[in-house]
Amino acid sequence: MELQKALEILIMAGQLILGLSILVGLHEWGHMAAAKLFGMRVEKYFIGFPPKIFSFQKGETEYGIGAIPLGGFVKISGMIDESMDTEAMSQEPQPWEFRSKPAWQRLIVMLGGIIVNVIVGIIIFIAIAYHDGKRFLSIDEVNKYGIVAGELAQELGLKTGDKVIRVNGKPFKDYNELISSDVFLGSNSSYTVLRNGQEVQIEIPNNFIEKLSDPDEKRNFILPLEPFKIGELIPGMPAEAAGLEPGDKVISINGKPIQFFHELQAQLETLAGKATTMVVQRGAQQQTLNVKVTEDGTLGFYPETLLHFTTVNYSFGEAVSIGTENAFGVVYNNIKGFGKIFRGEVSASKALSGPIGIARMFGGVWDWGRFWQLTGLLSMVLAFMNALPIPALDGGHAVILSYEIISGRKPSDRFLENAQKVGMVLLLGLMAFAIFNDVWKAVF
Repeated sequence: MELQKALEILIMAGQLILGLSILVGLHEWGHMAAAKLFGMRVEKYFIGFPPKIFSFQKGETEYGIGAIPLGGFVKISGMIDESMDTEAMSQEPQPWEFRSKPAWQRLIVMLGGIIVNVIVGIIIFIAIAYHDGKRFLSIDEVNKYGIVAGELAQELGLKTGDKVIRVNGKPFKDYNELISSDVFLGSNSSYTVLRNGQEVQIEIPNNFIEKLSDPDEKRNFILPLEPFKIGELIPGMPAEAAGLEPGDKVISINGKPIQFFHELQAQLETLAGKATTMVVQRGAQQQTLNVKVTEDGTLGFYPETLLHFTTVNYSFGEAVSIGTENAFGVVYNNIKGFGKIFRGEVSASKALSGPIGIARMFGGVWDWGRFWQLTGLLSMVLAFMNALPIPALDGGHAVILSYEIISGRKPSDRFLENAQKVGMVLLLGLMAFAIFNDVWKAVF
């Protein structure tokens, strides 16, 4: 089990590094491409931060890979950036330098990374919509049996077996709407459930999203009551050794009747590390099997749901519209999330995640569908965060350049240097907070 945990951590880290390397590389390429377009000299283009692993020179630019993978940079001649090369800035401006170019050109260079990230995010979401369409559980299908209420759902007042019939007072079709941003990032949200033939109103506190900051908590918040059969077996695990076969339906375990997957999970937790008997339906016959439950309460198989999923395929034109809407929905949700923080409804420590939190979102199994979904989401988040008017971020530079364009007055190099220093302190502080916050949430 320790080896499996280590492998899961490596897979999480690998997905995070690959996703961020793609996005940061394209972000910095956006700056570089715009700079070269306007005749500026680009001295360096690096994915990752120093120390340098390797690099090569092509023309005037050194291209390389840094050992610290969570970032990257371009160095454009005559630009005050994180390198704080004040000696070069003290020389007379040269025609190929950033500072010698018109303000509108410098503004486009600073926005180049944001623009590329937005384009990349939109393309990813369009591709996902066109390739995968939309696969979902209809609420009518879920309400054949009702929901499984996790611990947090029970805190709200939900109960296993409830049938959710309205969200925020409105009927809905897609089970995913139960855990959508409209519910958790909105205000005065509610569920209406049918319980024992009676309608019950469940109010959702405005700060409830704090409790869902852990991916596991959100994943287990509400699940459908799910009849199932045995799917793929994991080689070398107890399910295979006991003689379970794909397609078997579990009737009972340890004498306890089993209909839904969460019932099996609950029983296995009580039997962790023990030998027990399992009765399964195989074709027209029932089979009794002896099985040893693992120490972490599993058997080693993937369940196959017996609920019916609805699949909607999109034409390319429909995918363009839906993918674009989904991409900008990420930005809208970030704005709503920041609004909750500023209104004091959610604490920053609960709402913000650093690299560890993001890695956990990718999960310990390499799933290309989830990888590209999260990479598209991160592309839009990266664009949004870089657009914030903070010195040292692209948005901060854009604000200063916009002031120059409007006023006709260029801020002094000393002011720009000081603004860069302030911005770097803010960013390093935010990064340190995010990493410490991730570690705190993971440990405690």
